Order: sequence, then C-alpha cells, then structure tokens
Amino acid sequence: MADFDPEKFEDKYANYFTELQRAYKNAFETMNDRFDSELIHAIDQQVLNESEPFYEDGEFRIELPENPTDRVTAVVVDEEKLETTLERYVEEIRTELRSVFGLDERDEPKA
Repeated sequence: MADFDPEKFEDKYANYFTELQRAYKNAFETMNDRFDSELIHAIDQQVLNESEPFYEDGEFRIELPENPTDRVTAVVVDEEKLETTLERYVEEIRTELRSVFGLDERDEPKA
C-alpha cells in the first residue's frame, strides 16, 4: 500500500502509476468474475482505456470519455445492461483505488 498524498495525485502517472494499474487490474478481475466477460472486456478496452481517475474532496472520481456507451461496439448488448454494468465497473474501480491507497472506509474503526 502506498502512502497517499492528494497533492501528489495531481501528477498521478508519475507518482502512482503502479498503484493505478493495480486498482484497475483488480477491478477488472472482480468484474470479469461476476459479469459477462465479453462485455467487461469491451468496456475495459473501449471505454475505460480512456478514463481518467481524479481525487477531489476526499473521494475518487472516474471521468469517462465522451459518449462512453456509444464506444462499446465489440459486443451486442442492450443499453440498460451496458449502462448498469459500466456504472458498477466504475464503482468497483473507485473501491479498488480506496483499497490500494488505504482509504477504504470499511477498514476504518466504527465509532
């Protein structure tokens, strides 16, 4: 686990490239195990390959490219399933980023 510094995250690829790769890989593996692998591969290769993680106000945010669902052409899938799966995948990436950087709320002591 890397010591996380929000200011260093502004230059994330220079400071946290390995951690970002790990978070995205972990999210991919989780999603690939639970959902249609062809759809997960398509989302990974056609949408998330151009996504951008940000850390703002204590939270990770994933910025997707413009018209993300229109980019998925490698599989035939209804729009609702695609949107739902993409939303779940983005949330899984956010979860993995919190985990990789030791910011996972589930690990914090409860009051």
